[in-house]
This record gives sequence, structure tokens and C-alpha cells, in this order.
Amino acid sequence: MVAPAPASAQSFLEELFGIGRAARPPVPPAPVPGARPPAAPGEAPPPEAAPRPAPAPPAPPRPVVIKAPNDDAVVGQELQQNGNAGSMRLERAGSGFTARVTLAGTKVSQPTESCKVALGDGQPLALADQGKPNGVTQLATSGPACPMRLEILEGGVMVTPIGEPDACVFTASDCATTPKGLWGPGAAVLLPRAQEFDAARGAADKAVRENYKVMTQRARREDVRPIVTEQAAFSADREQICRAYVREGSHGFCHLRFSEARALSLATRLGLSGAAPTASNAPRPAARKRPAPAVDGMNPGFEAGAQDQ
Repeated sequence: MVAPAPASAQSFLEELFGIGRAARPPVPPAPVPGARPPAAPGEAPPPEAAPRPAPAPPAPPRPVVIKAPNDDAVVGQELQQNGNAGSMRLERAGSGFTARVTLAGTKVSQPTESCKVALGDGQPLALADQGKPNGVTQLATSGPACPMRLEILEGGVMVTPIGEPDACVFTASDCATTPKGLWGPGAAVLLPRAQEFDAARGAADKAVRENYKVMTQRARREDVRPIVTEQAAFSADREQICRAYVREGSHGFCHLRFSEARALSLATRLGLSGAAPTASNAPRPAARKRPAPAVDGMNPGFEAGAQDQ
């Protein structure tokens, strides 16, 4: 009996005649993820891929300037506190303003009953012009009865009592009033413009956010906290004041004007201005001098110089 050939002899025969395991094609190695395939024989290797540039850092926020209110838009208009109480009418008086104001309130002796008081016995009140420290025209009553500050917004006037408390008590009229708030048109005028106000409010709120970011980035570390507190107070004040405006939830007029005023105030503090030049205050180009006509026997340049003298 012949013993089987050793395994090494069998492998030698398979390799020699190409049978068995030797006839199987070699299995290529599995590709490595991200590895470049090898170049074919006689082919130049592909060039090295250029490294991807690092993503650019986000652009720093830039201050936003919105259009300043048109003061003449409220002149001669009948404005009411929160759109439904009292009355205010601003008029031009030379380069300044006057106002007829009637305040609505409640009787001191009978708080359940309403009352009205006409400031200055119904005569126009002279208003002191205090410039535009917050980006909008600021006025102030000069009389001792219920002193208040008026800021002209687009289509309305924001009233803030000067001093404490906010209420003004008229003992002779048995009437207590609180003039604080936005004085503007009634709901019947504002409701048809609700979509316009809603679209504009998005731009105003964005301007407030961007200008607030710039303020905090430019401020010193110890000044950041007061700016954050001020921004939080702005949101709370807007909610409190605009909650009282008639049908505010349906038209959004008060929220829009309050946000625009805030955006202008921040832009002014950042050294910007929203006032665009108009035909009345735009600088005029200097007039050109026409050369004098030449005279026979005389130098034209000399004649022009004589005319200027």
C-alpha cells in the first residue's frame, strides 16, 4: 500500500499544473475608505488634492439705521391716548410746535366716574424743542400743570410724564389723569393697515437685535450688564404700554412704533443717524462762475478777474 503524498508535494503539483487552489484568481485586498486607488501600469499617479480652505468666520454684526419719522405726518392729526381716550393735536408754530391737549381720567371723589381736563384752558401749549437725543424729535410742555415729554414717532406721539408720580391730579377739576402712553389714531384707521405693520415690525425688531449686539460688543466688560438690563426693560415696557392700546392684537401699531423708536435710539448712541436729507436741508452744490466774454484787444482772463472784483 502506497502512503499518500505529503501536503507539500500536493501543493507543488497544484502550482505546477494550475489546478486546485492555485487555479483560483487572487482576491484583491479590500479598499481602505478615503484611500486613493493605485495607478494602472504605465499611468502617471493622479495629482495630490488641494486641501480645503478653512471656513471663513461669521461676519460681525453691523448697526442698522432705519428711516426717521416724518414730523409733519402728525401735524393737524387728531391723536388719542391708546387710540381711544383724550385728544391731542400738534400744530406748527414757526420753526417749533404747539399742542392742544385734553386729558381723560377719573374723578378723585368718585373713582368710578370719568372726567376730562383741557390743559391751558384749551389754548395751544408752547412746546420746547429738545432736539433728537434719541433719534426722534423730542418736545416738552413748559407749563407747571402736568409736565410731560413728547416724542414724535411715525403717525403717533409717545408721552412720558416728567417727574414722579406718573399721574397728574387737578384738584379744581376733581380729576386724576395718567397721560403716559402712545397717542395715535383709533382702531378704525389702523386695522386696514395691519399687514403693512406686521411686515414692517419684522424689520424693526431685527434692527433692534442687531444694534443691541453691536452695543454689547463695543462696550467695556463692566458696561455690558447695564445694556442687557436696559434691553430687558425695553421689552417689558413695550408689553406694558402696548397692552393698553385699543385693538393692538389686531393691528400691532404700538409694537411697531415702540420697536422703531428703540432701534433709532440705539443707532443714535452708536453714532449713526436715520435722518435722510430732504430738499429743504440737503446741501446745495456751489454755483459755477461763468467766464466773461472776450473783448477785442483785452485778455479774457484779465476781464474775468475784473468782474470778480
